[in-house]
Amino acid sequence: MSSSPHPLASWTRTLAGALLLAVSAQVPAAAPDAQAAPASASAPAQALRATHQRLSDKLDHSSFGRPVQLDSVETADGLQGDVYAVVDHPLAEISATLKGSAHWCDVLTLHINNRRCQVAAGPQGRETLTLYVVRRYDKPLDDAFELPFVYRVASATPEHLSVELTAQSGPLGTSNYRVTLEAVALDERKSFLHFSYSYDHNAMVRLGTMAYLATFGSDKVGFTVVGKTAEGQPDYIRGLRGLVERNAMRYFLTLDAYLAAPGADQADRRQRRWFAAAEQYPRQLHEVELDTYLALKREDKQRDGAVK
Repeated sequence: MSSSPHPLASWTRTLAGALLLAVSAQVPAAAPDAQAAPASASAPAQALRATHQRLSDKLDHSSFGRPVQLDSVETADGLQGDVYAVVDHPLAEISATLKGSAHWCDVLTLHINNRRCQVAAGPQGRETLTLYVVRRYDKPLDDAFELPFVYRVASATPEHLSVELTAQSGPLGTSNYRVTLEAVALDERKSFLHFSYSYDHNAMVRLGTMAYLATFGSDKVGFTVVGKTAEGQPDYIRGLRGLVERNAMRYFLTLDAYLAAPGADQADRRQRRWFAAAEQYPRQLHEVELDTYLALKREDKQRDGAVK
């Protein structure tokens, strides 16, 4: 890349990573048939299935080439992003594949700016997963932010998973992180996911980020089409909502890549899959070439292996 991104641009990429941590909660193996929700289905499970029905047309005609719906909004104090997706994995498989916070370090470090991840015991017996994030992919680990997140399992049943994750503060004037993940089985082969993240920022941070996006980051766009250009091409949303949308999609693709290639011996396959998926949307997500990305991930693995 020709210039270093604003610190807030790189930092906000990490926010969606928190939602990935949450899925490490254990979920019972059985998955119900979602075509006709059982009478015993919990209210949250029924609500999520209702959301799937409400979004069914958008999912069927998604511009992503797969059943994914991406929404974003500027809240009164910050930003919020929501991704809804139908995935070709039963709920039981998702649970088995992602069980354990250590697996989520493998998930999160697929992102090019995430250079290390460590798990430790947190407050009140909860695990804390600390992500080390650099502002630009070629910066040294010594310059990384340390981002600890703590999660709470709100619901874990055979039919529904709900996890809430919060962090009181972060770097550069950001605060009050609120992250949730929900999943429900649609049938024996498919599941419906909803993950949402939001955070607050003060007026100075908001103005600084907007200034960056209006100047050095003026070429950055999201995925929502707001009109057409003079050439008749899609005109994509920009600014803060564009930033949120890029981050949400990066981390959805990270999750998707790990589900497709679980296991300790599948790291290279997962990395290649994540990179190829991101390159399907070069206007929004392209940053570096494949060789550069793979070399950085090999360096991270060798460094962490030496430390152990």
